[in-house]
Amino acid sequence: MTFYDIGKRVFDILGSAVGILLFSPVMIITAVYIKVVSPKGPILADAPKRVGKNGKEFKFYKFRSMIPNAHKWFLEHPDVYKKYVENNYKLDPDPRWIKGAEFIRDYSIDELPQFFNIFLGQMSLVGPRSYYPFELKERAEKFPSTKKDIAQAIKVKPGLTGVWQISGRSEIGFVERVRMDAVYAQKKSLLYDLLILLKTPYVVLAKKGAK
Repeated sequence: MTFYDIGKRVFDILGSAVGILLFSPVMIITAVYIKVVSPKGPILADAPKRVGKNGKEFKFYKFRSMIPNAHKWFLEHPDVYKKYVENNYKLDPDPRWIKGAEFIRDYSIDELPQFFNIFLGQMSLVGPRSYYPFELKERAEKFPSTKKDIAQAIKVKPGLTGVWQISGRSEIGFVERVRMDAVYAQKKSLLYDLLILLKTPYVVLAKKGAK
């Protein structure tokens, strides 16, 4: 392991532990709220696994802000799913959202359980966006020129925040997004990570590209 790898892992363990302790009240309140407004579903999103470092898939922790079996609902409504794919895997408003989902997503509250992914070593505080396996497959077929960038991007752990997350999120298309992730994976450094972390609170509070 390099100095960067060791330093990043230590930083991830400490940062995720602090994050879990600091945001535990918010996470508890959110969990209770989800069960009240949508009692039939789980607290955490029952979503497909995400692609981690070197293509290894992992269970991604995220608060559920959609109806139970949201992904299955999409597959049963191919016309809506087609629109979802064409719109860069986003819909606003999304017909699957539960009451209050917009607030939870606008302020990235749904992302807080990822501190546990980071603590377990599946993710990092800073890194590329975590992609769905089917998303990468479909996009690589549609945009063959992105295959090289995809391969580069998944050489590192996905992050709670990253270049894409602080640069506009849903306002940025797939081709540009995966290019950002590939560049990050190439030029990664602890200083670069720190700069991204410092920019993140403003972006979250400003709700830039949150939809």
